[in-house]
Amino acid sequence: MNWRRDWWPLALIAAVFLGFYFLPVASPLVTSSIGEALALAQWYAREHVLTCLVPAFFIAGAIAVFVSKASVMRYLGAGANKVLAYGVASVSGSILAVCSCTVLPLFAGIYRMGAGLGPASAFLYSGPAINVLAIILTARVLGVQLGVARAVGAVLFSIVIGLAMHFIFRREEEAKASAQASLPVPEAVRPLWQTALYFAAMIAILVFANWGSPGVGSGGFWQLMYETKWWLTAAAALALTAMLMGWFGLRWYKAVVAVVPAAILALLWPQYPALAFSAAVLGLSVVIAPDKSELGEWFSESWGLARQIMPLLFAGVLVAGLLLGQPGGRGLIPPEWISAAVGGNGFGANLFAAVAGALMYFATLTEVPILEGLLANGMGQGPALALLLAGPALSLPNMLVIAGVMGWKKTGVFVALVVVMATISGIIFGSFMG
Repeated sequence: MNWRRDWWPLALIAAVFLGFYFLPVASPLVTSSIGEALALAQWYAREHVLTCLVPAFFIAGAIAVFVSKASVMRYLGAGANKVLAYGVASVSGSILAVCSCTVLPLFAGIYRMGAGLGPASAFLYSGPAINVLAIILTARVLGVQLGVARAVGAVLFSIVIGLAMHFIFRREEEAKASAQASLPVPEAVRPLWQTALYFAAMIAILVFANWGSPGVGSGGFWQLMYETKWWLTAAAALALTAMLMGWFGLRWYKAVVAVVPAAILALLWPQYPALAFSAAVLGLSVVIAPDKSELGEWFSESWGLARQIMPLLFAGVLVAGLLLGQPGGRGLIPPEWISAAVGGNGFGANLFAAVAGALMYFATLTEVPILEGLLANGMGQGPALALLLAGPALSLPNMLVIAGVMGWKKTGVFVALVVVMATISGIIFGSFMG
């Protein structure tokens, strides 16, 4: 046995053994926390896996198959024009408006295709953080000042964090840029506009299927979008099917196998749209998985990402639920401690809010009602902004997956940048808000 090499695995095994050995299973707090962890995992499975992660996996797989490395390197590569690269990364993230876990397959896809660390990091932050609907809801529920501060901070964060990651790891990025410059430029298989519409249809499915309710008593455009979300999702799915048939070689009878069962379920049980959505996903998978062309490769890439990411996500969700509980629930860490720690506007309160936000899992829009309750219990305006800037972009499950994609060192720097900038922003905002 090599002690220098094997001390860490041995220490980890010993820690896990001692943890289980002395686990106070009879304690009501432990049993309730385990229930909270399982409940959070169940909620995550019901609300986010099917309509969020599954479309995201298909989009990420499509990036690997249908988008050339030359295109990724041109717009997001280590040697790309900085204004173009960070502009594309920030805008792409804001259009998607996904949570901290749904953005992960997309981030993994562009990073492995050759995107520079800076633009990829900007995309990773902007996807969950620059959510137009969430920012509007923040301004309406928590106040205009907090909503504007969140919007400005999120946009600046995505660019600054990307530039900082590029600067800190500039030697690796310079080596990557040199290697990319020598790669041959492959010819495009189909026109760019066809590929763009294909991705637009998949993004539309992802966005519309997850469109959240703007709240009780709301009206106007946002309410109309929510009421018609499944019709819009179906329209995008049909458009995607037509593209697959016309441009990607999907046979008509295979399209029928994918579409008809979903349509029948939608007509018979319109109150359960998840049934039709599941049938559509399953049907598409069945017809393209055996394909020997690029459609089969698309499924293979999507499945490979799902196989790598899903176990880490659920492990992270369970740990987060065990420690912090569901939104509004109680884990091993009492919520009273969190409420007491984020009062005022001191450095400690802002740092605690940023760290707590980075560890907690927030589904899209759920951070607003949680913060509303914390503010009512004495949370300061500065810590509220710090949590808003760190929380939606990070979570414990999110960190585990990022580490699997780009390593613990880069993940640690990314998390530290988000937490430090959120803390400083909270202090500055809190000082102006009195």
